[in-house]
Amino acid sequence: MRKPGGERITHWLGLQKEYLHDTYKARGKPASPTVCPECGAIFRRGRWSWGVRPAGANEESCPACHRIRDRYPAGILHLSGPFFKAHKEEILNLVRHKEAEAKREHPLCRIMTVAEDEFGVIVTTTDTHLPRRIGEALWHAYHGELDLHYGQDPRLIRMNWKA
Repeated sequence: MRKPGGERITHWLGLQKEYLHDTYKARGKPASPTVCPECGAIFRRGRWSWGVRPAGANEESCPACHRIRDRYPAGILHLSGPFFKAHKEEILNLVRHKEAEAKREHPLCRIMTVAEDEFGVIVTTTDTHLPRRIGEALWHAYHGELDLHYGQDPRLIRMNWKA
């Protein structure tokens, strides 16, 4: 490619990927093994998992405990509707069961809070996959309306389930 004066253009005119800073994503991997002092999760072989604390392990908060401490959720699930109000305990048991199931394999998948508001219950989570997993389980078990919303920030997912 050449400029109008005949000078050759030697650089590529492509779009650059926009940089998105994520405070909760580590810049580098923690030294292995590392134990989270708050929850006891262990970073070993490149991932966080549950297990017995190794002797001489380093200590560093895991991303989930960091989010919980900062009260900065990655996922928000809003549960509402007349069916929900009539079966609230049963539905919240399903929510807790799905969290336990996910947390068994992935220590960073946790519920931060379960809080009531004037319309229903708001569940906040430490990752973006758990609200979707819970929402889909609710939809399969009870049907209703399930809406998924990604905002301008792709690190936050919002789901609404109404029945």
